[in-house]
Amino acid sequence: MDEETRYEAVRSRDARFDGAFFFAVRTTGIYCRPSCPAVTPKRQNVRFYTTAAAAQTSGFRACRRCRPDAVPGSADWNVRADVVGRAMRMIGDGVVDREGVPGLAVRLGYSARQVQRQLTAELGAGPVALARAQRAHTARVLLQTTDLPVTEIAFAAGFASVRQFNDTIRTVYALTPTALRAAAPRRGAARATPAAGIPLRLAHRGPYRADAVFDLLAEETVTGIEEVTGERGARTYRRTLRLPHGTGIVAVEETHHDTTTGTGTGTGTGTGSAGEAVHRGGWLDARLHLTDLRDLTTAVQRLRRLFDLDADPYAVDERLGADPRLAPLVAARPGLRSPGTADPEEFAVRALVGREEAGRLVVEHGTVLDAACGGLTHTFPAPAALAAAPGTLGALAAALADGSLRLDAGADRDDAEAVLRALPGVGARTAALIRMRALGDPDVALPGDQDQALDAWRPWRSYALRHLALAGSS
Repeated sequence: MDEETRYEAVRSRDARFDGAFFFAVRTTGIYCRPSCPAVTPKRQNVRFYTTAAAAQTSGFRACRRCRPDAVPGSADWNVRADVVGRAMRMIGDGVVDREGVPGLAVRLGYSARQVQRQLTAELGAGPVALARAQRAHTARVLLQTTDLPVTEIAFAAGFASVRQFNDTIRTVYALTPTALRAAAPRRGAARATPAAGIPLRLAHRGPYRADAVFDLLAEETVTGIEEVTGERGARTYRRTLRLPHGTGIVAVEETHHDTTTGTGTGTGTGTGSAGEAVHRGGWLDARLHLTDLRDLTTAVQRLRRLFDLDADPYAVDERLGADPRLAPLVAARPGLRSPGTADPEEFAVRALVGREEAGRLVVEHGTVLDAACGGLTHTFPAPAALAAAPGTLGALAAALADGSLRLDAGADRDDAEAVLRALPGVGARTAALIRMRALGDPDVALPGDQDQALDAWRPWRSYALRHLALAGSS
């Protein structure tokens, strides 16, 4: 998009581009999402940025009305396999907070200076600034949804000191942490306590077929680490999480909320100032319990990948809808997602051994929760706990445990598939499925059906497979 096209998106308040870019207003010192409902600024006063971090680095603070830090992530980072795309996925997973820029660079196979240069040149912000923007968002969520002491929030969000935390919050939001907490919108209920979990709104853009996602999750549920309860249309998906600093339990509601009405299960379409259709997004409600709050950012990003919340349904549906075979399927299920996974290593094992065997592994090798929560009793076993298993399972677990096979958010997808294919007993279809779900590749064709590899469906072949699978099961 050129800048004039971006300005037209801003002028029409088009939420399809929320998260794809941000705009800042020179005269106010504020940056916003494209769909911000405020009066459209004059073109000469507007600057455009690829990331919120770039706008913050240029001295702009976040709009309190449209909350640009809460938009879905750009779908580009899921599609792209280059160093910038991989870096963005790893920063989202909290690698910079845990390992610093040197750790990020090692994972990417570049020097820290090269990573800094590439990110700054393309995004207008380096890895430190990008991680800082993410920490600010995490801090805002904790300030406005829990009653945790401000000092605890500072370190839970990943800040090195309370002073750094205070300075960042004032810079990004033009408020002190205490004032930002006081400015939290009240929705008729008090803020949650840590014991009650952290309430979250998992934002997405455009239409979202929650029913298809929850159907798949219910079909794949492994006893002890997952459960789906409730009636179809109002189900709750709950699972345990194995995280860098501890464990977690999350509950995600099927009911979809759109940004036009704030409730219900709608199409999410509103009307712009000039009578043009404005496509809205929405969110899924979730509640997250963590043994260590430092895992909040990582847990949220893994849930976003599981539910494919950063996808661009407009781009997917436009491409696939142009194919005569897929057009009626796309029309029947607009906004269909290609779910990923909350734990790539776990999914690789499950893809290899199947659901029933995965349940046995949970009982025999999983870590027992300190306190069971309903049907949730364990976390899935870490690869090291399975490395001594005989045959293909042991080979896969050993490769994951020693790092020769990487399935983290920033892993090179081609390299990972090559390592998988080299393991004895891992077939081409299993490797492709792991690439699709564990690595979140939106453009995978499963071997065995040449028709599924049509170039006309690129770069969204994973979504085409979901449409075909659902059509075949209906």
